[in-house]
Amino acid sequence: MSENQPRGNEEIFTLVDEKGNEELYKEAMRFKSDQNGKWYICLYPLDEENADEVDIEAFSFEPASDMDGVDSGDIQLMPIESDEEWAMVQEVLNTFIDDEGNFNA
Repeated sequence: MSENQPRGNEEIFTLVDEKGNEELYKEAMRFKSDQNGKWYICLYPLDEENADEVDIEAFSFEPASDMDGVDSGDIQLMPIESDEEWAMVQEVLNTFIDDEGNFNA
């Protein structure tokens, strides 16, 4: 189905909304789809980290590499635009949610 890349130290991302407001997000998981070969990342607001329910944002991305082809660790987040991609991301997320609704990546 997909290759999940475990993250020992989840990264913190700063996302800027259409009004220019910045909000910190924490990485929940990232994975590579076997269906299309693209990478995806799921983030949630850092201030919701201990909440009973969190809003998950998902993006596609391509790992950035430097001039020598070495992964630089930087990534450019891109919106998921098709319903098929959204359905696939939701399916992967659902495999990590237990019967009580807890996320277990």
